[in-house]
Amino acid sequence: MKIHEISKLLTCILSIAVTTACNVRNVDSENFDYKLQGKWESNDKSLYNGTLYIEYNTITIKGYGEGQTRPNEDDDRRPFKGFIKETPLKGYSAEGKIFINNVGNSQEGIPYSYNNPSSGAEFLFLTFGSRQEILQKIQPN
Repeated sequence: MKIHEISKLLTCILSIAVTTACNVRNVDSENFDYKLQGKWESNDKSLYNGTLYIEYNTITIKGYGEGQTRPNEDDDRRPFKGFIKETPLKGYSAEGKIFINNVGNSQEGIPYSYNNPSSGAEFLFLTFGSRQEILQKIQPN
């Protein structure tokens, strides 16, 4: 009789352990897709000029400064406006969006698409409101 009760207890404990393990979110899965990792530069430097360094779970933004907005242009269309520059920021990609933790504040996801045409060049299309920023991969990670 006692063996039967011990068996029930062990089954219950094992069930709880499996259920708990399945419900724990894997924080390590919050990283940038491998194809996004590397150095990206603005494809059209005539309007905004910047570089992204995307690593496993950080992104460093260089350029895209306030001085790049032309007089009488809407500065709200400037890519990465309000983000800290030249400092690795925690981030990840998920469901077609890039999420960046900017000074402890998780930003709304930036929609993106990735294109690797047969020419071998890789392009990253980021959407900032009604404006699309196109970057080309310069060097893989």
